[in-house]
Amino acid sequence: MIPSPNRTALIGILCAVAGSAVFSINDLAIKALSSDYALHQVILTRSFISLTFLALIIRVSGTGFAQLRTRRLRPHLLRVSFVLVSNVTFFLGLAALPLADAVAIAFISPLLVTGLSVIFLHEKVGSRRWAAVAVGLLGVLIMLRPGAGAIQPAAILVLVSALTYAAGNMMTRHMRGTESAFALNFYVQIGFIIVSSCMGLVVGDGSMAGSGDASLAFLFREWMWPPLSDWPAFLATGASVAVGGLLVSQAYRTVEAAVIAPFEYTAMPLAIFWGVVIFGEWPDLTAAFGIALICGAGLYTAWRETARRKERMA
Repeated sequence: MIPSPNRTALIGILCAVAGSAVFSINDLAIKALSSDYALHQVILTRSFISLTFLALIIRVSGTGFAQLRTRRLRPHLLRVSFVLVSNVTFFLGLAALPLADAVAIAFISPLLVTGLSVIFLHEKVGSRRWAAVAVGLLGVLIMLRPGAGAIQPAAILVLVSALTYAAGNMMTRHMRGTESAFALNFYVQIGFIIVSSCMGLVVGDGSMAGSGDASLAFLFREWMWPPLSDWPAFLATGASVAVGGLLVSQAYRTVEAAVIAPFEYTAMPLAIFWGVVIFGEWPDLTAAFGIALICGAGLYTAWRETARRKERMA
């Protein structure tokens, strides 16, 4: 049975929303670990846990490990580079910024995804979808509150993360015809293991630590064996990256990037939620207005995409 365009779009959107929700757990766990561990140690541990979860999912689903084979090593290398830079710069910025601020700044990425999809993938984006993304971005800016101290070096790192994240998603879309979501995530984790292991060998002794800057401290801190109480956070980040990565990759593989991008705004309200639950930080009226704009933009895009596809089929 061939899925209808509407059904394919709906499944892709649901994957994007669910993946963004799962990724928010990863952000929360990394933020919790950033005060005690080196970034490359966290990423190395996370990657091994993530690969274990991927292997279990492949085994249980019965899809087979043969799908991990590829002849497109160069595109994988480029995509892994984008994802690696995006992760490292985001988490370095996250170490020095409140969770909600970091996520808010990062949400320039859906706008970049929409723009890059037009330039590199030749996807058509109508004025109404551009308007919806712009409204969502306005909501992010309202929550960011430029001029209130959020624009700092750590914020620049998050902006770099947003750009490379958008580029990585373009590569996902480009490779969708030959690579499964499992393969896309498998090679990313292998790349993380290689780079973080090299970083650990070079600076894992803490010889370059000592900076008062939170981002630099996170990058060069000495490795340490985690106590039992910290392993749930490591397991959470590994599992969330495995599951979230599969969901978001599948979304970008099956649906136009410009359609999927606005639904990643789901992570913004979740960042506020975790701030309330974990840190007791309630959003004020300004933040609530920003959340309303973000969610409204995503819902409008979903409605508009469904209506547009119905018009094509009429």
